[in-house]
Amino acid sequence: MRQFRAILLALSVFGLPLQAAQASEWGCEVLLCAASDNPSWHGVESCHPPMERLITAMKRPGFSWPTCPEGGAGKPGYDQYADCRAGWQPVAGDQDYDHGRSGELSRCSRTVRVCNGRTPQNADSDRKEDTRDGITRELLGRNSCEYREYVARPLRAQPYYFDIKSEQGGTERHYFDLRH
Repeated sequence: MRQFRAILLALSVFGLPLQAAQASEWGCEVLLCAASDNPSWHGVESCHPPMERLITAMKRPGFSWPTCPEGGAGKPGYDQYADCRAGWQPVAGDQDYDHGRSGELSRCSRTVRVCNGRTPQNADSDRKEDTRDGITRELLGRNSCEYREYVARPLRAQPYYFDIKSEQGGTERHYFDLRH
């Protein structure tokens, strides 16, 4: 946040041309508010007008995201899915339903080994089992000691993000939402 305050201070002290400053002012307000994480922009009263203006503007045809060139950020990214739980990997959606075409990593998967030195159970290789906890288990072949589990990938509460250059030279990702 210090970096953004410094940017806004520099804008006011060094006086960019008035038209350029007005054009990017809203974008910089949006960037500052979106980067606020404790509290989020919802808890910062001065963030309500620029963010509500943004939400309203997004509904109009021809919407163009307001940018803040002074802050080094343009249009935000969007990532609707949260990370999978530890030990699980993101995988494409259910092959049975989308025929493998979507490529969207909408599920999490892990392989489970069950034999632990014992003889595997004789089972059908194509057997799938859905459980009440939302996990689908799929055997990995006849007489296999392994099966694969699938679960829907969790949705991110704050799916939009800005990658903002840090003072150390890297970037920091700041997630935010656009709910009223």
